[in-house]
Amino acid sequence: MDGIQATVSFRLMRYALPMTTAHDRNPVVAGLVLAAGGGRRLGGRPKALLSHRGRPLVEYAVGVLRAAGCEVVHVVLGASAGAVRERADLAGCVLVENPDWAEGMGSSLRAGLVSLAADPRGVDAALVLLVDQPGIGAEAVARVRAAYGSRDSLAAASYGGERGHPVLFGAGHWAGIAETAVGDRGARDYLAAHWDAITPVDCSDVAEPYDIDTEADLAHLEGPA
Repeated sequence: MDGIQATVSFRLMRYALPMTTAHDRNPVVAGLVLAAGGGRRLGGRPKALLSHRGRPLVEYAVGVLRAAGCEVVHVVLGASAGAVRERADLAGCVLVENPDWAEGMGSSLRAGLVSLAADPRGVDAALVLLVDQPGIGAEAVARVRAAYGSRDSLAAASYGGERGHPVLFGAGHWAGIAETAVGDRGARDYLAAHWDAITPVDCSDVAEPYDIDTEADLAHLEGPA
């Protein structure tokens, strides 16, 4: 699904799904794990299946989101999706398979946002976490989640003044993000265009935003407790 198709999907869903107001219910901030990457620089080992603290990284990321208060969690799978389903305990999650995962993170972000928009529980914001950042735990995620104010909210974790993940996208931004999310840039272009609207949330004291991209990065992964 390209950006234009995703934007059309959001517009159709706006009219197809029942609309509620903030007075009708508590806002739903859903977790969205992007876990489709094939681990090209890791010899083709899918990042979702790398082991951290005795479990696949994707399972660990879901646990972080739930510990931070996200009752609704969607997970975007791609490379070795069948093996991920078999080996990781993702019970209760909405699993989204992205056949275009090789195009980059943008395609997975679009697929995830479309899935969230279709969720009958009425999701008001997406809290996006990357599967390859196990140094970001529940405390940092909870801080960014607490920055939600409305469906127009934008927030991002900040580390020493540099913004990173997790990021929070109010539903009012999803169509615009999907339209510009291409390649491996994800939401970068959209966020750059809305820089002043982003609420930075300092997480430098509770998290380390390293990525697991190369063989050397595997040293960050921990064994079973």
